[in-house]
Amino acid sequence: MFAYIYRDMMSMVRFLPYGLAMGLLLASLFLWGINGFRSRKGKTPVAKFPVAAFVVYISLMLIITFLSRESGGSEGFDLELFSTWGINDRNNAFVIENILLFVPYGFLGCLACKRCGHLLHCLVLGALTSLCIETMQLITGRGIFQIDDILTNTLGAVTGYLLYRLFMLFRKLGKK
Repeated sequence: MFAYIYRDMMSMVRFLPYGLAMGLLLASLFLWGINGFRSRKGKTPVAKFPVAAFVVYISLMLIITFLSRESGGSEGFDLELFSTWGINDRNNAFVIENILLFVPYGFLGCLACKRCGHLLHCLVLGALTSLCIETMQLITGRGIFQIDDILTNTLGAVTGYLLYRLFMLFRKLGKK
């Protein structure tokens, strides 16, 4: 199983330059727009690094979830809960990869937006983001709409949130 995970992660490295380029461009535009708006309203600017990191991550995630798959290769629905776990090592690897894909979502999302620093917000946003990705994969024919993917992606976002909370706790303890 771990060999599959490693091989899959290494195969995604080729998309890194595209995701970084798109993410940095989008982050620059987003920060320019949002901070321009905030300065006109007399508000302080948003933190640049956390927001940029989150936007770059989202760009990488979208490129991986759409461009790493051929169009029309797999279409349809799989609405059976836990249908992918336990079948074989390949499917188990997919489950773990789906969790790992969304861990940065929970962590960086909390860093970028203080409102997302609550478990319920992170859980709902992770589930909605995953639902949108699954729906777009179904519409574009670049994947199967799987309820397991939504569940595992949400679990990954919550794991990222918990890591964020641990990070903030250690940061707070380090300042004492």
